[in-house]
Amino acid sequence: GGFVKTQKTNAYYKRFQVKFKRRRPYCTGLLLARRVLKLRGLDQEYEGNIEATGEDYYVEPADERRPFRALLDVGLIRTTTGNRVFGALKGALDGGLDIPHSDKRFAGFKKDEKQLDSDIHRKYIYAGHVADYMRSMAEEEPEKFQAHFSECLKKGIDADGMEALYKKVHAAIRADPTMAKSTKKEPATHKRYNLKKLTYEQRKASLVERLNALNSSAGADDDDEEEDDE
Repeated sequence: GGFVKTQKTNAYYKRFQVKFKRRRPYCTGLLLARRVLKLRGLDQEYEGNIEATGEDYYVEPADERRPFRALLDVGLIRTTTGNRVFGALKGALDGGLDIPHSDKRFAGFKKDEKQLDSDIHRKYIYAGHVADYMRSMAEEEPEKFQAHFSECLKKGIDADGMEALYKKVHAAIRADPTMAKSTKKEPATHKRYNLKKLTYEQRKASLVERLNALNSSAGADDDDEEEDDE
């Protein structure tokens, strides 16, 4: 059995204003890396790759303490090139974690040339492909664009400001990666979907009550039979 050292919940999307599901993995990896390093007191010693350039990054051991080593467990996810799990891996690497890996599955890796195109990789980190999609849709299908990106347009997010938006998100994560306490009020009454566990005394009293009820019903049946015989 294992244990959870740190986790990410959906609340971080709202807190750090992370947009677009396809670009959340990098932010998720960066957040988990900075959070676990802060918990271990290594966040100042291992700042990671502050400026995401798209190039592969390996954390260098410091003089006093070694970097925090982690292993990527992909589970049942298909390990195709550019899969979101490798976006999270890249975020965790840039965040300062020591994770054994290869760059062959990062977005932008060219199989024929056997090398990573850092420019393409960087474009995906900062949602450049989403910005291109926004521009093409705005030009070809303006009505669909207004409906599809309505929330972004309400908040003043456009294709040209996409990179600046994600730089701001990365900076906010690095500034305070700690888990924020929930502001939701606890419900007055908690719903129960299973029976409440009884104490020994309560179980004993319940048993005595059931036995008394059975004895009473049995006695009543005997009285009825005697009356019928008369």
